[in-house]
Amino acid sequence: MTAIEEMNWMQLEDYLKRDDRCILPLGSTEQHAHLSLCVDNILPSKLAQDAVGDSGVPVFPVLPYGITPYFRAYPGSINLRVQTYLAIVRDILDALHEQGFRRILIVNGHGGNTPAQGFAAEWMADHPGTQVKFHNWWNAPQVWAKVQATDPNASHASWMENFPWTRLDGVQMPDEEKAAIDLNYMRLLHPEALRDYLGEGNFGGRFQRPDEDMQAIWDVAVAETRALLEGGWAES
Repeated sequence: MTAIEEMNWMQLEDYLKRDDRCILPLGSTEQHAHLSLCVDNILPSKLAQDAVGDSGVPVFPVLPYGITPYFRAYPGSINLRVQTYLAIVRDILDALHEQGFRRILIVNGHGGNTPAQGFAAEWMADHPGTQVKFHNWWNAPQVWAKVQATDPNASHASWMENFPWTRLDGVQMPDEEKAAIDLNYMRLLHPEALRDYLGEGNFGGRFQRPDEDMQAIWDVAVAETRALLEGGWAES
């Protein structure tokens, strides 16, 4: 594993003489029912580290705030406006490009951040020679197939985000399955009304599944992310 916090600038400069890849995790600080408010930060950060393995590719700190206006009525859910968020992503990409990174894998942990996916394509067009892959890890083809094979009633703040590393000590999970919410209806609601509709915050599904199910999904996620890091880049 090579987290930026474990490197100094001289080590990173030396790395850039032999490789130009890095990983940038994107997250969000927001309600996840009985799970940590930082689920969307924990998961892409750990996934990036696990996918890197011993390759030496640096993993930058997760951007811990995202686009989540719908959860504003839940304490601890911090929203950035779209224009603010894209400006931050632009500045980060500009800095990485200026320092010599030419293959950037964004591991995104929050669906609300998807405006950054279109922006990344726009940014690449203005920076010939630098490639950005935008990876929504939770609904990438192999991971989503594994989730659906495990339990098709899976969603935000449900079992599919309940890993040992996103749980909180002393918090007991409900032993029940919640019916899937109406997403089209939810999208029309003001934050206070949305909180009334959602309750604790789970969009639908059981609150927890066996750890072996979660590890199997995680193994697929790590392999799928590692494949994106190692291959599929255009010839420079």
